[in-house]
Order: sequence, then structure tokens, then C-alpha cells
Amino acid sequence: MYDILRPLLFKLDPETAHGLTLYALGVAQRSGFAHLVARPPADLPVTVFGITFPNPVGLAAGLDKNAEHLAALDALGFGFIEVGTVTPLPQPGNDKPRMFRLPQHEAIINRLGFNNGGVDALVRNVQQSGYHGVLGINIGKNKDTPNEKAVDDYLTCLHKVYAHASYITVNISSPNTQGLRDLQQEAALRRFISVLREAQERLGSQHGLRKPMLLKIAPDLTEAELDAIADVLLRTGIDGVICSNTTIDHAAVAGDRHGGEAGGLSGKPLFARSTAVLAGMRERLQGRIPLIGVGGILDGSDAAEKIGAGASLVQVYSGLIYRGPQLIGECVNEIRRQREDAHAV
Repeated sequence: MYDILRPLLFKLDPETAHGLTLYALGVAQRSGFAHLVARPPADLPVTVFGITFPNPVGLAAGLDKNAEHLAALDALGFGFIEVGTVTPLPQPGNDKPRMFRLPQHEAIINRLGFNNGGVDALVRNVQQSGYHGVLGINIGKNKDTPNEKAVDDYLTCLHKVYAHASYITVNISSPNTQGLRDLQQEAALRRFISVLREAQERLGSQHGLRKPMLLKIAPDLTEAELDAIADVLLRTGIDGVICSNTTIDHAAVAGDRHGGEAGGLSGKPLFARSTAVLAGMRERLQGRIPLIGVGGILDGSDAAEKIGAGASLVQVYSGLIYRGPQLIGECVNEIRRQREDAHAV
């Protein structure tokens, strides 16, 4: 069905098409016709950072920023869903247009800028959703909060989402909030993660359940920066790492009519870079910290390659725009084949 609808959706502005698609998924789910949109794959359980996931293919943050569509997205067969990025206060994000498709490259450029309804709205939506699957909540800072006070924004979000999340992702790697990526520098990151880890442990004691905390990193870091980040994460005891966010390097799409737009590039051109960062972090972290691979997964073999490069789980987003919900089952089934082949050896 998506193959039929995609040409029509691609005639619309990307944000309009995004909203319309999520609305239609909701209608299909509430009407009992979700099976016409996607056939959820058979379970392929995997346990990572103490959580058992029905399958290792999840939805990356950004598609459902406010957790408004959890039931509809759950019906597609994801093993887990990550919502956000959410900030303490509502904010509109950057001026439109701010999202661009590059169909020739199966890519997207966005400069959304953490547009969201604020953490209180997200929490209400989660509570009202009836969703009982594995839920990641991705937290960030408001645009106007200076970096020296950024940790306060993350602490606010951490406290408010803690009871409602299966895990929390700390996002300091979006290229669309000015100065945000500076928090990945070693000294700043060490202080930043240490404060959040202390809060995480306190909250775990208060709630009687410790929730994992993950860090999402950029794909544009130097080898020395990756070395420093790995050292910080090993010392501070982070629970997981997501490799990676979008890239600011647009060389792969140079010449495309939208190739020069400011913002983060995702989709197929990101695959090699994000997978290299993933493999590099596996080596640096020596298998002591689980990794989630995201970036440029357009088919099942891409997902399997992420697993082979060191990921315990994978996430998709741009691939859904180009391939539709069938991508989820395709990825699960290819990872299943990879696992069976490994056991047969």
C-alpha cells in the first residue's frame, strides 16, 4: 500500500506529509485496519541493558516528538519506540521550511530545532496512550538555555520522564540547536554526564527501579574526540550509546537542489559514516557498553550490517519515509537470518 501512496505523499511538503501519514496510521489503528498497513514480524527477543525487547528494530527519536502516536506506531511491529526530543518548555523550532527530501539520494535534510510541546505535554500523552511496549524518551535543552546551564534542562526532563520511560536518551548531538554539540567535548561531557548519572541513581532509589540512561552521539567527531568520549562513558558508567545522529557533512549530496540546505543529513548517505562510528565505538568500549545503530538503514541488509558492526539494537527513521512500514519486518527477518547463520557455524 505504501508503494502506492508514496508518490502522492511526496507531492506534499515533507512536514505536511509527515503529519498526514501519522494521522492516517492512527485512523487505521483505531478502526482495526492496521494489518492493511503493515504485518508485524514474529518476535525476535533480545535483552539489552536489562530490558527485553520483542525484536531489535526500533523507531528513532524525531518522528513522534510529543508521543502523540504511540498506539498507531506500536501496531507497525517495532520492538521499541523512542519519542522526543523533548525540552522542558514548549518551543516552535526553527522557521519553515525546515525539512527537505532528496529522493535521488534516499536522504532527508532537516533543521527542525527540537520543535515540541514541552515535557509536561509529552508525559500526559504517554500516560493517555495505553502503550505498554519498550519506550525510550529522548531529552534535550531549550534553544535559549546557555550551555553552562544546559544540565539543568536535562535534569528537569529526566525527573519528569523517569517514571514513564523504559530508558532515557540524552541528546547532545543534534546539529540544529546552536552550540549543543559542544557538550560532547571531553571536559564538558565528563561534568555533564556525572551530574546526570548521580540524578539517575537517586531516581532509581526513589522509584525502586533503575532506568538505563543512553547517550546519542554525532557522526562528525574526530578519532581523538571519539577516544575521549569513550573514556568518559567508561568512567561514568553510562548504560548505552546511540550511534549516531544526523551529519552536517553534505558532500555526498552536493549538486542536489536541496543539498546546500542547512541542517542534519540522514538517510542512505549517512549509512557508511554512522556505521564506522558504531564499529569504532564497539572497539573503544570493548563490549562493556551496549550500542544502538541508527543512520541510513534502507533495507534488511543495512540493519544486519549494523548488528555485525557491534549494535545490539537498531533504529530506523528516514528509511520509513522511503520504504514504508514493510522495512520493519524486513529488518527483523534479516537480523533473524543473520542470527541463525551465526548459530549454524
